Amino acid sequence: MEEINMYLDEAKDLMNKAIKHVSSELVKIRAGKAAPNMLEGLMVVYYGNPTPINQVASITTPDARTLMIKPWEKNVIPEIEKAIINSDLGLNPQNDGEQVIINVPQLTEERRITLVKQAKHEGEQGKISIRNIRKETNDNLKQLQKEGVSEDEVKRAEDKVQTLTDEFNKKIDEILTKKEAEIMTV
Repeated sequence: MEEINMYLDEAKDLMNKAIKHVSSELVKIRAGKAAPNMLEGLMVVYYGNPTPINQVASITTPDARTLMIKPWEKNVIPEIEKAIINSDLGLNPQNDGEQVIINVPQLTEERRITLVKQAKHEGEQGKISIRNIRKETNDNLKQLQKEGVSEDEVKRAEDKVQTLTDEFNKKIDEILTKKEAEIMTV
């Protein structure tokens, strides 16, 4: 019974991580407003090493359509610009010698639809992860049954795993609905 609870706890932890991952990926999908976390995960070459942009500069939003990136050292400005241009963010950086300024363009209807598809893809990836966790947990439970745990206990545990799966899939749907509304709002 203790082993069953261990597998259930592990499944719940892994499903929570899947939700967090989906959320972090959705944050990167911009919804027309400037936000410092849009640049999260962007790597800048800093003294020959790829370094997260937030470790070489401060990122602020003076208004809803502008991002300002103020590097700790001015010699990093060209590298920041290069990283932004080479990313798939579709942003056009400009610099004034002191900082990099990005004007976030208004999203077109076509771009919004593309972003919604991208968000749905991320959600589906999360659901696939959750289904894989369910399968792995159920396989572990079946193994316990072969090792002598009663069939009823294993069946109850499998039902709990299915309940968890449904619960976490519903959470992903809620996160996606919220993100879709955010993207489609002009």
